[in-house]
Amino acid sequence: MSKSDQSVLRQFSIMIGGLAVLTVVLIFTALAIHDHEPKESNPNQPAMVAARIAPAGAVYAGDTGRAAMQAAADAAAKAAASQVAYGGTTDGKAIFDHLCTSCHTAGVAGAPKVGDKAAWAPRVAQGIDTLVKHAIEGYHGPDGNFMPPKGGNPALTTEQVTNAVHWIADQVK
Repeated sequence: MSKSDQSVLRQFSIMIGGLAVLTVVLIFTALAIHDHEPKESNPNQPAMVAARIAPAGAVYAGDTGRAAMQAAADAAAKAAASQVAYGGTTDGKAIFDHLCTSCHTAGVAGAPKVGDKAAWAPRVAQGIDTLVKHAIEGYHGPDGNFMPPKGGNPALTTEQVTNAVHWIADQVK
């Protein structure tokens, strides 16, 4: 091997060695940065990201697709039913006991107390449809009394509100 070949080989070896040292330095620097990186504070974050980027729909074909579509529809119906207040009960007394009792037994914000015929008489005289409308849409009375829409629970259905109003009105008859 000639002297010039040895010189080239030596310079090439020094360059490769320098690159290897640089690689090791970069790896340790990356590890140090990674160790000082703040950790994820919410363990549910990956699940929330997956739900957020999930596809909005799917394509179903044939009998297998029809079964999958029915299963998806059943799951969606079950999820929707779980969003209805108080398990979807339409019993007016049960809804009153869960929600309305807090204001209509203590007279909070000018709410007429259940069974107080004098306080309910002018309201019942307006008609049950007006009472239901005020219960669903909310009401600001002239004397400062206040009823939030659906009693403050937007998960109530119109049928649930209507049945609760009917039950309260029946208590003053």
